[in-house]
Amino acid sequence: MADSSDDSFLDRPAARLLAAGVFCGVIAVLTIQHWDDLFPPPLEEMTVDSDDPAALCIARERDQIEGMVADNPQMAAQKDLFLQRAEARCQATAGGGSAAPPPLPTN
Repeated sequence: MADSSDDSFLDRPAARLLAAGVFCGVIAVLTIQHWDDLFPPPLEEMTVDSDDPAALCIARERDQIEGMVADNPQMAAQKDLFLQRAEARCQATAGGGSAAPPPLPTN
């Protein structure tokens, strides 16, 4: 039988504990760095940049949608869809996207 002293360090429980600690550390660092990506703040807490016409349009549309949902509670399930569509519409009309169309391909 082989002696336990012949085992390399990687085969010992201490190496596995060290690897588990490194893994947990990496997960903790990634979670801290991407906290806002994983758990974005609610739309109500987002600030509006007064220089951005698309952000002003989105804020105005959000207020209208909030009022509509307050008047008709049965529309609450569609609120997220309305907000997504309003954001896309504001980005397209208020200049949030690219100002010019892409160039045509050349031969």
